[in-house]
Amino acid sequence: MSTVAKPEVSEERVLVLPTSEFHALGHFQGFSKDIDTYLPAILESDNLSYRPRGEMEQDPSFKQLIPYVLFRYVDSTGTARLFQYKRGGGQGEQRLHAKRSVGVGGHISTLDAQAGTAHEVYREGMQRELDEEVVIEAGFTDKLVGLINDDETPVGQVHLGVVHLYEVDSPNVHPREDDILDAGFKPIEELLNELDQFESWSEIVVKALFG
Repeated sequence: MSTVAKPEVSEERVLVLPTSEFHALGHFQGFSKDIDTYLPAILESDNLSYRPRGEMEQDPSFKQLIPYVLFRYVDSTGTARLFQYKRGGGQGEQRLHAKRSVGVGGHISTLDAQAGTAHEVYREGMQRELDEEVVIEAGFTDKLVGLINDDETPVGQVHLGVVHLYEVDSPNVHPREDDILDAGFKPIEELLNELDQFESWSEIVVKALFG
């Protein structure tokens, strides 16, 4: 199992994979449930590196690896609900400002690099991002459900999403960041009728998993 180099932290540097290596595994547009084909090979690649985020946001020859966590709660009537929110202006990706989202997560960075193997670094980064963005006061199970690749938007061209579904036993998930606005659980059936208000990744994943 490969380890990821541990560079000096001077500016935000994020974990990336050459897009060509992702394509070699099998390019797809939208959503893929084939976790086993992609994630182990990506995390064990010798070509993972940390590069300046500002450069990577404009360079589609690299894919930034992004954990993208969904929270689902099934209430006493059997109604399935997803945690959703609107992105405020202070959130890191300005191109998604004012868009609604069902995903919580963010970049793996040099902040996580001391965790060990790339698999451990990935989990460390995912947990750090969750801790920064939300308070989870519910029991949950975590399941990897797929990947998102969206080459039809400028944001999507430089990111690769790894989708986790947290099944929570109560709706006690709350925003920690001020820029996570209008947050709460809404019935999935309602969200399916409102997808034009959501960022492309949320639209893709809600259709793929619940449509």
